[in-house]
Amino acid sequence: MPYRFLERLNSGKILISDGATGTNLQKAGLKAGVSPEAWVMEKPEKILELEKAFVQAGSDIILTCTFGGTNLRLAGSNYSGRAVEINHKAVEIAQAAIADNPDVMIAGSLGPVGGLLKPFGPLEIEAVRSSYAEQAKALVEAGVDLLVIETQFSIEEAQAALEAVRATGDIPVVVSFSYDRGVRTMMGVQPAQVTKTFIPSGISAVGTNCGTSLENMEKIVNQYAELAPGFPIWAKPNAGLPGLDANGETVYNITPEQMGEASLKFIGSGARVVGGCCGNTPGHISMIARMVRKV
Repeated sequence: MPYRFLERLNSGKILISDGATGTNLQKAGLKAGVSPEAWVMEKPEKILELEKAFVQAGSDIILTCTFGGTNLRLAGSNYSGRAVEINHKAVEIAQAAIADNPDVMIAGSLGPVGGLLKPFGPLEIEAVRSSYAEQAKALVEAGVDLLVIETQFSIEEAQAALEAVRATGDIPVVVSFSYDRGVRTMMGVQPAQVTKTFIPSGISAVGTNCGTSLENMEKIVNQYAELAPGFPIWAKPNAGLPGLDANGETVYNITPEQMGEASLKFIGSGARVVGGCCGNTPGHISMIARMVRKV
């Protein structure tokens, strides 16, 4: 079947994704230690409000609130064993958010499972693959336009996730790594390894999200572009690094204007999808949309 994400990506149009889920829900009252997925079931209206705000800000793509929606990540919580239910509900919320804007696409978010694979940690590769497969199947069944394997730091875990996704069919997939050590991940992975491993596997775009500074994000986008000229790049940086204000509240220091200017640089380097990760509000996305579309 034709997927509209691929059609629009191949058209050459720059697509704008959304901003942060977790940090914005925390502003809305999500307590520390409570996963956003809990609010999918307990306070869906809060997630709907945020996703509608991103749509109104100009997002072409919104991500589902399923970053931690694998059963491995949910284990030990009140929602252990309920991954399918949570993922279905999260897509339902996203569909409600775009009801008045049906051109907006829904991306199913698949984040890390929350543990390390052997030999660095306790997780067996098959358990990781199985957990991702359950989540991916639920997201596809519920009707997402694409899947985003995001905030990855391990080649092996991202490969397991991609293998699981491929079992669901030919839905478009973005693989996005978080380079939280400048231009390396916490496991030492570099952009060259990501492009070499995943681009030949038929992904729709290679990505980078979260991470550290806008300057490092620009370096990563440039490396992707040099290593795979013309291949679509997905770029969603943090709004800077978190700090504390005088009241002890977590703040991010990059303004909407700075995010908009950075997005133009990413696009100039080859990014085809731009948006924001931690700290990016609907205001940040609105400014990105305004600058990118020159309206």
